[in-house]
Amino acid sequence: MNAKALVPAKIVLVDDDVTSLALGKSILAPKYDIITIPSGEKLFVFLEKAQPDLILLDVEMPGMNGYEVLKKLKASPKYAGIPVIFLTSRADPASELEGLKLGAIDYISKPFSPPLLLKRIELHLLVETQTKRLWEFNNNLQHLVKEKTKAVLDMQNSVVKTVANLVEYRDEVTGGHIERVHAYLEILLDVMAAQKLHLGEIEGWDRDFFLQSSQLHDVGKIFIRDSILLKPGKLTGEELSVMKKHTVFGVQIIEEIEKSIPIGPRSASSFLTHAKLIAGTHHERWDGTGYPYGLAGATIPLEGRLMAIADVYDALVSVRPYKAPLPHEQAVQIIAEGTGTQFDPDLIGLFCLVSDKFKRVAQKN
Repeated sequence: MNAKALVPAKIVLVDDDVTSLALGKSILAPKYDIITIPSGEKLFVFLEKAQPDLILLDVEMPGMNGYEVLKKLKASPKYAGIPVIFLTSRADPASELEGLKLGAIDYISKPFSPPLLLKRIELHLLVETQTKRLWEFNNNLQHLVKEKTKAVLDMQNSVVKTVANLVEYRDEVTGGHIERVHAYLEILLDVMAAQKLHLGEIEGWDRDFFLQSSQLHDVGKIFIRDSILLKPGKLTGEELSVMKKHTVFGVQIIEEIEKSIPIGPRSASSFLTHAKLIAGTHHERWDGTGYPYGLAGATIPLEGRLMAIADVYDALVSVRPYKAPLPHEQAVQIIAEGTGTQFDPDLIGLFCLVSDKFKRVAQKN
């Protein structure tokens, strides 16, 4: 066994509130090497001696507040790569978005939910570890192209899946949604090929990359605060407007990934193109009344039209904070009634042919 793997990750918790420091330490100490620091100024004193794997940073502190600390971290080549999660008791989406724009990787609400805090930290550390390993593979590809290509692709998918699971974990009742949607899309692709519908377009796709990219369809929800994402009742008009922005946020996240690959392989470009189209257009409607762009008919990318069916079906037959699951037959009827208004009529015709396969996926998962 690798001895390095036995060393617990070093996490720094920065907060001026003594109670929060004590609570955070009691939650994290059994699993991590946790260091508590009472101010932003003292954080930088500590960083001169050691570098942590993750920083949990309170937003509201006297002296240097969280935003000022994050700006200083990101301006330093030495510290810019340390992942930072903001801690806040605010319910202000503008403030949260500002922190994410500055470079924070996530927000966690105070007071802490111990299971949620532990899981979010675990997933973020896993993303960091897998990303570093992926870049290590890429740096050696000149000599190991043939031998390592499959390993790199598997690692890429692992990173993507971990990020997608991070988003899904925030809404615990939708567990398995990503895997089910992947299966639904595979069913739709098979029947499209059999019926020769949009055959020229889908034959030009790399099927594996398209299906993998579907995992990022809701990645923009990482920007949506818990009070909206986990709300058990109906959203207000203002809350719904915030929720709808997850499509635009998703596109922005994927565009940032594109920028970090200045000369990427064709496979990476194909993967990210599919991911961006799915994330941005899976809530568009055939009649033009969807969001965020108000596209209509065939101007909606085929990726978005396919995801719309898979996503809505799974939402209807699954438990959500605001509803009980519907029977399969009722879900099929609702989707069929959306033919020509919400959904592409040709695709709904094929969906009805294979809806029994959707049912088996839903029951299995």
